This record gives sequence, structure tokens and C-alpha cells, in this order.
Amino acid sequence: MNVGFIGLGKLGLPCAEAMATKYSVTGFDIEDRSSDSVKVVTDVKDAVENQDLVFVAIQTPHHPQYDGSTPCMDYEPQDFNYDQVKQCLEEVNQYANEHTLIVLISTVLPGTVRRELAPLITRARFIYNPYLIAMGSVAWDMVNPEMVIIGTEDGSETGDASLLINFYKELMQNNPRYSVGTWEEAESIKIFYNTFISAKLSLVNMIQDVAEKSGNMDVDVVTGALERSTYRILGKAYMKAGMGDGGGCHPRDNIALRYMAEKLGLGYDLFDAIMRAREVQAKNIATKLVIESDKVNLPIVILGEAYKPDVHYKDGSSSILVGHYCEAYGSAKKVTYDPIKPIKAVYLLGHMGKHHDYNFPEGSVVVDP
Repeated sequence: MNVGFIGLGKLGLPCAEAMATKYSVTGFDIEDRSSDSVKVVTDVKDAVENQDLVFVAIQTPHHPQYDGSTPCMDYEPQDFNYDQVKQCLEEVNQYANEHTLIVLISTVLPGTVRRELAPLITRARFIYNPYLIAMGSVAWDMVNPEMVIIGTEDGSETGDASLLINFYKELMQNNPRYSVGTWEEAESIKIFYNTFISAKLSLVNMIQDVAEKSGNMDVDVVTGALERSTYRILGKAYMKAGMGDGGGCHPRDNIALRYMAEKLGLGYDLFDAIMRAREVQAKNIATKLVIESDKVNLPIVILGEAYKPDVHYKDGSSSILVGHYCEAYGSAKKVTYDPIKPIKAVYLLGHMGKHHDYNFPEGSVVVDP
């Protein structure tokens, strides 16, 4: 394949040079660049015309004050700046045709591609393909990614997605997995991958702060025990969205840790954010139930009053919290849990119990979070 590559900066050039080990690559950048393996041209047209794939690696910057090297929490939250990407895509579109596949790798927020960027490509095909690479190891990360993220308009894994997968299979050294979804799903995989890392570091460094404040505690002993916990903490458990956590430990532990954060003077309270998120998420589910209930004029039933399947304990049950908000929202209908006899209602599957054989009466609405 013939490859065009727009944006030969500190991220783009190593990626283009990795591609040049297997393909003919022509690159363009607004700055003077040189490469032993990439043919660098001085006009976008020369990097786009007659290419099978054209990669666009243009920055989506914030103002430098938002980079985290100085305090930025009090600044007004801002989206990325997409001006440079838009300008580039418009110019690329002038020289592309139906045989050209435009591949955008820049980081954007979910919804941006469909709303602002894909409409700029009218003469060619378009894919969103953000990279998981880090400065300092770009060349290695490029050919040894944890996964390759590919976003298409409808999430299809065939056609252009398949073409791009075959393109990468010639390059990759580690046989990565390929995660294909809609543009929004691809945008989200990339951005939330990064924020998972930020949240993880914040939690681990919080343990260090507790060790410093409380004494008689080696942070590495604690984090070492946690890092070897590959069933729940570092495994696949709890990676399905749905109801909030519950039981005799989780909610109350976070409340107690809020007290500890204040007593030790940590200066921040991650646990407050966790508990507030849990409660707002329960409110969101309750709102959906109330809306559905009002729409069809049916009562609300929650299957799974206990905090998890196959137990009778209700301590910290997320289902009961959702029920509380349903009643607090003025639904004028008391929430019913696990009725002995099925009734026509709006049902919430409160946990992953044995609901597949439940005899839902005809006309009922079933909400599965």
C-alpha cells in the first residue's frame, strides 16, 4: 500500500517511520522535517494524491496552562482545540477521492468525530484510529500496542476496518487485539483508557499519603498486596457497567475513609467523589424507571433487593438506593421488590440474578442496566 502521513511531529514521525519499514510512506508537516525512510514533501497535495491510506496526526491542544505541570483545577474546564485538525482535514479532502481512506489518530472527546470532523471528509472514506502511545517510547509502542482501536461510522468490522487491520498485521510485533466499534466507542476507549491510569495513580498515591500521615506503614507492602490481587482489582471483575456496589463493606468503607481523610489532613477526599458518583448513578437509573413508569402508567418493581445474587443480605443494596430515589422523585407509587407473583409493571433487573426464566406479564417494561 501507498501511505500518506500528515503531521510529522514528535508523535507522528516515529509512527510514519515504523510504517515505512513495510510500506512506501510520503509525509508532510508544516515544519521542516527530515527522515531516512519517509519521503517528506512540502505540500499536502503530494502527501495525499495517489495514496491508499492517509494518516492524520495533528495536535488537539489545550492552552499550555492546562498541562498539569502547574495547578489547573481552578481553571474553567475546556474541550480540546480542534481548529488545526479541522483545517487539515478540509485540505486533505480537496486532494482525496473515493479510493482514499483517511485515518485520523488525534485524541478527541466522545461525539466529536460524528459532530465536527467526519462531515469534513466528503470525497473519501474515513476511519477514527487513536493510538495508545507515550512520549519517549513512541516507536516501540507503535508496533507493540496493547490494542489497536478502530472506529467506523456504524461499528462495522468489515470493509475499511478490515483493510486497516490487515495493514497493521504487517507491522505489529506483538499480535495485539483489535477493538472495533463506532466512532464514539473508539473515542471513549482511548480517552477512558487514559483516565483509568490517572485514577489508578491517584488512588495508589493516596495510599502513600496515608502511610506518611499515619506512620508504621510501608506503602509498598500495601500496594504489593493489592497488585497481586488479580481476581477483583486487576482482573476482569467489575468491568461491566450496571448497578453500584453494595454489601456490608463497600459503601460504609468509603464513608469511614472520608472521616480518615479529614482526620489525617490529606487535603483531598477521593472517597467523597466515589460516593457522590455512586448516588448520582443510582438517581440516573431511578429517573429512567420513573419516566418509563409514568409513560405506561405502571408500578415499579425491582428484582433483586439483596445486594447481590444468591444471598438474603440487603446491607448497602444499590437496588434499595435506586428504590429510594424512585419514591423520592414523587412517583406516587411505592416500589415493590421481588414480588411472589409477577405483576404487570416496569421492572428493574437489580442484579445478575436468575431473571432469565422470570415470567414477565405481557405489556411489562424491563430495564436491564
